[in-house]
Parts: sequence; C-alpha cells; structure tokens
Amino acid sequence: MEWAPTECTLPSQERPLRVAEFDGLFSSALRKLERVGPTHLRLLLDGAPRVEETARDLIAREADCCSFFSFRLTTQGRSLTIDIEVPAVHARVLDGLAARAIGQVAS
Repeated sequence: MEWAPTECTLPSQERPLRVAEFDGLFSSALRKLERVGPTHLRLLLDGAPRVEETARDLIAREADCCSFFSFRLTTQGRSLTIDIEVPAVHARVLDGLAARAIGQVAS
C-alpha cells in the first residue's frame, strides 16, 4: 500500500492485509467503476447480502484508520454502489485505490 498517506493509523504490517481485503472484494463483486471526479470514485458491486456485509465492514474499518475518506453505500435491487470521496490533498490515495480496482472488475 505504497499510496497510503501518513495520516493512516493502520499499522504498517497490517496494510498488505487490508489491500488483500479490497482486492478480494473487487475481484469477487466489482462490476463497474466510474471516476466521477478527481476526488470522487464510484464502485458498482454485486448486491448479494454477503457482499454488502463485507463491504460495510471493510469501509467502516477503512474510515476508522483513514478518517479523510468519505464512504456512502447505497443499495438498489441486486446492486450495491459505494461512492468514495476524499479531500483534494488526498486525491493520490483515491488514485491508488482506483488503480487496484480497475484491473479486477469481475465478469
């Protein structure tokens, strides 16, 4: 997680595990991503109950260690949307997250 900011309170040794959790969510459930703006990323995921539970847990823990993240999770039918926003000073962090996600869109 070379793009993690200094403000991140997650211990360094736990960061690879968190990246792996995001990778797992992306590879199993991510259907589409949209860069709404330089500080706003939208993820469209499979809305299965287990995916929603996993996503809610993961974004809650991420918001706890990186409080500059703003996550908004909405469901509609079998789709789950996560809007992620950051202050402009942390756009690079969002770039890193988007780069991890883009290669893992599930088919």
